[in-house]
Amino acid sequence: MSENFTSPDFYNIDELLSEEHKLIRESTRQWVSKSVSPIIEEYAQKAEFPSHLIKELGEIGAFGPYIPEKYGGAGFDQISYGIMMQEIERGDSGIRSTASVQSSLVMYPIWKFGSDEQKEKYLPKLATGEIMGCFGLTEPDHGSNPSGMISNFKSDGDDVILNGSKMWISNSPFADIAVVWAKDENKRIHGLIVERGMNGFTTPETHNKWSLRASSTGELIFDNVRVPKKNILPEKSGLGAPLMCLDSARYGISWGAIGVAMDCYNTALKYSLERIQFGKPIAAKQLQQKKLAEMLTDITKAQLLSWRLGKLKNEDKATSAQISLAKRNNVDMAINIAREARQVLGGMGITGDFSIMRHMMNLESVITYEGTHDIHLLILGNEITGHNAF
Repeated sequence: MSENFTSPDFYNIDELLSEEHKLIRESTRQWVSKSVSPIIEEYAQKAEFPSHLIKELGEIGAFGPYIPEKYGGAGFDQISYGIMMQEIERGDSGIRSTASVQSSLVMYPIWKFGSDEQKEKYLPKLATGEIMGCFGLTEPDHGSNPSGMISNFKSDGDDVILNGSKMWISNSPFADIAVVWAKDENKRIHGLIVERGMNGFTTPETHNKWSLRASSTGELIFDNVRVPKKNILPEKSGLGAPLMCLDSARYGISWGAIGVAMDCYNTALKYSLERIQFGKPIAAKQLQQKKLAEMLTDITKAQLLSWRLGKLKNEDKATSAQISLAKRNNVDMAINIAREARQVLGGMGITGDFSIMRHMMNLESVITYEGTHDIHLLILGNEITGHNAF
């Protein structure tokens, strides 16, 4: 039902956006309506990633929109990036994940922490989607505690020998490169660019998911993989480096979740106006109006939150805790709206004729990845009290 989409803007937030922001939103929205909405239910049902969208995502500038133009990016600001993620996730969280990973978890670390040679080699091809990347931090036994990772590498001449494994990696089954975080002999964490085709590097796909079914998820396995030392990101090491990448991705998610909520609200509103029970549209009933009023209120609060965070990001002032607050709040808001919207549609809400159930299942992943709902609460708690509860 996304092609009949009307964007809620109860507080005239459009007045806070530039003309460029609105043009970017309109062009991304049109692309989603043309290329994503008509096919996404079919791909989700068959648990297949629509790989033909990669080239189109590159064409609309969804890969690294804030990366400087000299490296193939669009050179947009952070609000533009957020708006693009909002519109793409209105289509599907899995498609937004593909764009988020490429932008914030692959291009961002190469841009921020890479050598000039690495930037020139990889960024322009990543921006077009000619090559795709993934991000290896989470391990089978180390999710919320990434510092406990056991992936490691040892020096061997001009190379290092990498061993270990990563899990729950978006894009891994088809990625050409992986930005992998592993410990050196001194237990210091570094980022390495691992290329497909390196001996001992495999990317088995994760099957049997009920969530993000139109997204490609897998593992990264490193069995004595020989990686040239020139593939190590030289400008930053330690856990702070991958956490900076996650901050960028979490910021994008805070906007993306608004897109899901808008789509669910829009679907529920239209359905409630058309569905007649007891001689009236159900939109005339108090309980349905309560649901819709609360949805609009929560969307409006989330819009203001992400817009303000975008302004802070543009000024390089946004803190990790501020980003945690927005990611946690907005995804929780979206998942609650999806559940309420599903109830407005009754039994129809569980079918693939509408987007709501797919969104709801996708959000079960989004509320867990890039810092779980509870971990973001503890990040905020630590910021408030000065006491680390991890």
